[in-house]
Amino acid sequence: MPDAKANDKQQGLEGVIDNIIQLGEKQDEVSVGDIKREIGQRSYGPFLFVPAVIEISPVGGIPGISTLFALIIAVFAVQMLLGRDHFWMPKILTRRSVSSQKLESGLNKIRKVIQWLDKIIRPRLVWATEKGFVRLVAAICLILTTSVPPLEFIPFASLAPFSAICLFGLGLTAKDGLLVLVGMAVSLVAFYLAITGMIGGQ
Repeated sequence: MPDAKANDKQQGLEGVIDNIIQLGEKQDEVSVGDIKREIGQRSYGPFLFVPAVIEISPVGGIPGISTLFALIIAVFAVQMLLGRDHFWMPKILTRRSVSSQKLESGLNKIRKVIQWLDKIIRPRLVWATEKGFVRLVAAICLILTTSVPPLEFIPFASLAPFSAICLFGLGLTAKDGLLVLVGMAVSLVAFYLAITGMIGGQ
């Protein structure tokens, strides 16, 4: 039986997204719990990039979605810091849902980007995806999620933290340390936007 990492590599990001879209074929709404079950207990990576990709898509324009996914990622990041292999999520989050139609439409609109990412990710600079860096990534993701609420008031500003988180997730999943390092650079942009957003809101 192939291991989970081999399945992730074979399936690719587009395949994961397609599976999430298929969740809504027999129901009007897809809950956070449904998505979590679809991801399964594969690795840390998908728990970061799947919520981030959904938020980066037009689905992220739904009021409150950015903060919801920031909370979800924060819950996972804390557990990554603790070294947990099986992730837990409170029911108050798993019960939250989004329209199946909006989810499918939003993810399909970024399909070309997803296909491009599938082509460029590959194992490299693996040292940047190992245990020490995983905890560093978790800490950065946790800080990034705290920057989301003030960015809600700046159009498209939340793309920066979620793009960084998406890069972290892809990097950890594909053992692509270059994406992890790029994610760290994007994090600096996100922190700058958060600080200027908070100053501007005063």
